[in-house]
Amino acid sequence: MNPPSDLAAVDDDDDEVVQLKQRCTTLRNAIDQPFPSSKISVSSKLTLLRLVDAELRFLSRFPPHRPRRGSISSNLGYLESLARIVLHPSVASVSRLSRPLPAAPVPVHLDLVCTVRRSPAWLLVSDRNPNHISWLPSRRDKGLRQRIELVVCAARSALALKPESVILVFSHGIGDGIVGKLETEFGAVEIDFFEELEDGWIDVLMLWRKDRVFEINIGVDCGDELRDLEDLEDGGEVCSGDEFGSLISSMRLGGVDSVEVVNFDTTALVAIVSGISNGSAERLLNAPEEDMRRRFKSNYEFMVAQVTSELQLPILAELRDAIAGKKGIICESVCSEFKELITMCGGPNEKLRAEQLIKRLLIVPDCPSTRIMNLPTTRKIAMKNKVVFGTGDYWHAPTLTANMGFARAISQTGMSLLTIEHRPRALTGD
Repeated sequence: MNPPSDLAAVDDDDDEVVQLKQRCTTLRNAIDQPFPSSKISVSSKLTLLRLVDAELRFLSRFPPHRPRRGSISSNLGYLESLARIVLHPSVASVSRLSRPLPAAPVPVHLDLVCTVRRSPAWLLVSDRNPNHISWLPSRRDKGLRQRIELVVCAARSALALKPESVILVFSHGIGDGIVGKLETEFGAVEIDFFEELEDGWIDVLMLWRKDRVFEINIGVDCGDELRDLEDLEDGGEVCSGDEFGSLISSMRLGGVDSVEVVNFDTTALVAIVSGISNGSAERLLNAPEEDMRRRFKSNYEFMVAQVTSELQLPILAELRDAIAGKKGIICESVCSEFKELITMCGGPNEKLRAEQLIKRLLIVPDCPSTRIMNLPTTRKIAMKNKVVFGTGDYWHAPTLTANMGFARAISQTGMSLLTIEHRPRALTGD
C-alpha cells in the first residue's frame, strides 16, 4: 500500500517517456482547477500538485525516444489513483493527502483523509501489481497486514480524528487469498465504490477496470436516529414570487428518513433573511455615502463590500443550489442566537423572513459529535463553534457557513469536516 515501485505499463509501439508526460499533463489539468473548500483543502490540493510536478521533473530526466532498456519505474499510477478518488462525486472535505497523521494516537501514514458519502474515512490506496503485494512482512516491505493493523488500531483508539471507516483501494485488484484474510481478520467488506459512477465521469482518469475496494467499519457516534425526532410540518404560506420564497420553498418538509440533511449556522440564516440578499443592495449602494457612514459607522466598508458582491452575484440563487431538496436543521444554540440577533438588529422585513425561515427548519438539540468535542478548545476552535459544527457532524450533515476560519482551523488538525461555504451577509435593519 506504499507508493508503488512496480513499472508503469505503456504500449510498445509508442514512446514511453512521451506517454508518461502526457498522462502527467492530463492529470495536472484535472487537478489544477477551482474546487470549493468543501471538496478539498488548499494544502491537500497543493500537495497533490507538488507530487505531480515532482513526477514531471523526474520524467524530464529521460530523453524522448530513448532506447528501450526496460520500463521506467514511475509513481504516476499512484497519483492518478489518488486524483481519481479525490474527484469522485461522493468524496468531500479532503483534509490530508499522502502524509502522516501525527496527531493520531499512533502516527500512521494515510493516503487520504476525507469524507465518503458524508462519513469520515481514512483511505489507503495501492497502485501495485497484485502479484507484488505481500500479506506478511518481507525483506522489501512490512507487509499489507501490518500496515492495515497499525492504521485500524490508530483509528479505533483515536478521539478527535476518529474515522467511521478505513477504506482500502486496490487500483489493479488484489488476489483472492488476501481478500479472504481481509474479510476474516479485519471484517472488511467489499464495496462498489467506482461502479456507481455515471458514464463519462472523468474519462481521462478511468484507466483501470480492476479496482477492488474494501471497507473496515470503525464506528463513531452519528445521528442515525434522526427519524426519531418529530417530523417538520408545513410552515404555512411563504413569500412568493421572489428569491427568498423560492429558496425556502425548495427545502424538504415532512419526515427525515433517507433525506440529505444540511445544518445551518447563524451566518447562513442571516445571509438568507438579510435585506442585502433580498432587494436592498442597489438602493444601499446608491445611498449618499454620508448617510451610509452614519448608519453603519465602522462597518461601512464591510457593508459596501457585501452590497457590491450581491450585485455581482446574488447569493440566494447560489444557496438554493446548495440546499434544494434537502432537510434543513439548526441546533438550539443557533436558534437562540439567531432570534436574539434578529430582535436586536433586524428590520421589519428581515424579522418577517426570519419567522418564515425558522418554520421551515427542524430544530435539534445541541449534540456535538464526540470527535469534534475532543478537539482542544482554542481561540480559533471556540467551544461555541464546536457545538454548532459538531451537531452537524453528529447528523452527518454539512454545515452551511461563512465561518471558514473555523473550517480551516479544523482542517489543519487533520480532521475531515463537511462544510458548505457561502459569502457573508449582514442584517441591514430594513
